Amino acid sequence: MRVSLNWLRELVAIDLEPEALGDRLTLAGFEVEEIEDRRTWAEGVVVGEILDCDRHPNAEKLQVCQVDVGQSEPSTIVCGAPNAAAGLYVPVACPGAILGKIDLKIRPTKLRGVLSQGMICSLAELGLAKESAGIHIFDNEENQRQVGEDVRPILGLDDVVLDLTSTANRADALSMVGIAREVAALTGGKLSIPSVIPPRIKKSARLKSIQIAVDSPQVCPAYLGTMIKDIKVEPSPLWLQRRLETAGIRPINNVVDITNYILLTWGQPLHAFDGDRLKALAGKDSLTIGVRPGRPQETLKTLDGQNRTLCPENLLITANDQPVALAGVMGGEATEVHDGTTTIFLEAALFGSAAVRRSARHQGLRSEASARYERGVNAAELEAACNDALALIQIFAGGTIQQQVIFDQRPNLERVIQLRLEQVHRLLGPIDRPGSDGEDGVGDMDDLEPEEVTQALTALGFGVKQETETKSIPDVSPIWQVTVPPYRHRDIEREVDLIEEVARLYGYDRFIETLPDQGELGYLPIEYTLLRQIRSVCRGAGLTELMHYSWVKPGQSQDTQITVVNPLVAEFSSLRMDLVTGLVQACRYNLEQGNPPLNGFEVGRVFIKDEDGLWESDRLGGIISGDPWQGKWLRPSQKQQPLSWFEAKGILESIFARLGLGVEYQPDCRDERFHPGRTASLWLQGERLGRFGQLHPQFRQDQDLPEAVYVFELDIEVLLDNLLQNQARQQFHSFSTYPSADRDLALFAPRSLAVTDLQRTMVKAAAGQGSLLASIELFDQYVGEGVPEGQRSLAFRLCYRASDRTLTDAEVNAQHQQIRDALQEKYGLTLRS
Repeated sequence: MRVSLNWLRELVAIDLEPEALGDRLTLAGFEVEEIEDRRTWAEGVVVGEILDCDRHPNAEKLQVCQVDVGQSEPSTIVCGAPNAAAGLYVPVACPGAILGKIDLKIRPTKLRGVLSQGMICSLAELGLAKESAGIHIFDNEENQRQVGEDVRPILGLDDVVLDLTSTANRADALSMVGIAREVAALTGGKLSIPSVIPPRIKKSARLKSIQIAVDSPQVCPAYLGTMIKDIKVEPSPLWLQRRLETAGIRPINNVVDITNYILLTWGQPLHAFDGDRLKALAGKDSLTIGVRPGRPQETLKTLDGQNRTLCPENLLITANDQPVALAGVMGGEATEVHDGTTTIFLEAALFGSAAVRRSARHQGLRSEASARYERGVNAAELEAACNDALALIQIFAGGTIQQQVIFDQRPNLERVIQLRLEQVHRLLGPIDRPGSDGEDGVGDMDDLEPEEVTQALTALGFGVKQETETKSIPDVSPIWQVTVPPYRHRDIEREVDLIEEVARLYGYDRFIETLPDQGELGYLPIEYTLLRQIRSVCRGAGLTELMHYSWVKPGQSQDTQITVVNPLVAEFSSLRMDLVTGLVQACRYNLEQGNPPLNGFEVGRVFIKDEDGLWESDRLGGIISGDPWQGKWLRPSQKQQPLSWFEAKGILESIFARLGLGVEYQPDCRDERFHPGRTASLWLQGERLGRFGQLHPQFRQDQDLPEAVYVFELDIEVLLDNLLQNQARQQFHSFSTYPSADRDLALFAPRSLAVTDLQRTMVKAAAGQGSLLASIELFDQYVGEGVPEGQRSLAFRLCYRASDRTLTDAEVNAQHQQIRDALQEKYGLTLRS
């Protein structure tokens, strides 16, 4: 929120410099992001009167003006503005003036041969507008000034603006009155909140031609509607326009500006409807103003000109059941106040935070009003804000109150919380007493006194009453009953909240910082260490780490996909069920941007719904869509070739090898997005790890991807469990100093028989009488001429080794023959060697 220091001084007596005040507010929890000193924008700029204006002798678009700036003789100023004319009062930057916003110091200079002794300024040059068509001309309200007078007070440039950011729990800080209360408590300055006198409403004005119909008091606990006739819509007074501009709000007309002024003053959003348009839209003279949820297919054109489709998540204001506004967010264009408005219906209401937040998010619409309703508007000062607005409307727009209707079901705002001094000391610790420096330069350590606690709370507007039974008992820590002021009702709920207020007001920087006498070295849990290892191994295999949001667009699997009721973005309202979809989209996006095929991995969470309920799981996913060596000097002249299934599998196998995992592959064709003949399920110790395979050609074509794209997705929990078991089983084995003996084994096998099954049979056969088998490697596969129909030729290299001796041919041949016999017996294979 932008806080004008001049406006703030009207509400609380302060004499601090802006920088010092900013530091105090920041330490109290209201971060001052920027201090905008407007006094530097027009230093040396004064009011001038153009006495004469003649055409420049050497330039068609320039004029030579004689300007009275309060000196003994008029100043000659060359001006290029088309609206410069004799008799106008204008801002003039004399020689030596500094225009801080455009970083310009004015000096006498010749323009086309004529000496110019200054510059006539536009609002853009003074920092008050982005663009200006010409010089600024003071109107009747502004030019009641003496020539030569400083223009800064006239244009509101004698002010300093603090740009504050408050935490979400401090809704009261989004108003000048709320900030003034805080500053008064921090500085001890006298608070001067404007007193509001309720307008007199004749009994005859309380007719029943307007009624309020609220569907749920929870979403609208209070609604005040006032019909005012004989309004005259015109520009607001200059002081009001300047005040709104300082706060970053564009002035529109007196009625709308007053509602915005009340918004800034009290933090209470108001909305003014054109009364005649409201009745015309309702179709009757009698009005029923309703507050209800939207209905499907209803529409509303809001003040920003957008046609919005409504739904039950939108909270609406209706006139005889016709939508006229998004409650707490924005009004409708059909009932907006315009230059011809003569009757207005002023709305002052309280809307539920959750209802407004849900409605604004669904429409993707944020406003000053919704920002305050979402945090919680002060329910106790609704009447004060409404009455203040009515008084200002009657002063600056005329009008007579015709009728006022009230709906009020606000809950009791009184709250009393017990506060114990012992608990204050326990949570906050000792303080550093100022002015009591010890030998080490640090003040004496002491606890907060009871008077300091009560003084801090009283300054913040809390009612503090000490319990009577503790007063007469010596050495007993005081206990207070603290009454929470209504404007802090949403923020202060527990004893710890009161303790935080004491610390915040006393100053966090005044408490002693103490560290434990002895510390312990931190460490990463073993799961995080292993997860880092997995990431490192994947990067070592040439995969780039990717990160995607868990939010996805709703898909076709509505039965198993989890849809969120209030998503951050309406388009992405579901949670992802796997990592494959995000990886495929990332690959396609990279190709669309002209990048090489993507080889990447991602560690993320997926969300599943099944008959057992909702559950989530961490996964490791990866995509391999291109040869990492293509285009390098090793293959400079080769035509680009897609990776084969075995080459892609080799990348995955290298990851498993680095992790020390023996993974088995089994055929899998359950996912329609994968190639049915080139997809495998992965297993570790009899537990399903995940899947790996090539994308189905049809799916690949629909996604406009390269010819061969491979994807894997692994269960992190299974992966970590096996890595933990491997670490527990790890033992050091020295390398054998004895040579190995290799034997080749060639055979014909059916294509349906997996190599994994053959290798498992070999290992089992060798283990029967003390295994000498050290490794098995498939080094050749052939299908074609000379191979029986439906079979393939496979060649394995079996390595035999003992750790304590050199093997003899007889030992090796015996175990090798044992493996051959096992293969023939189990599968009936034809052995070629």
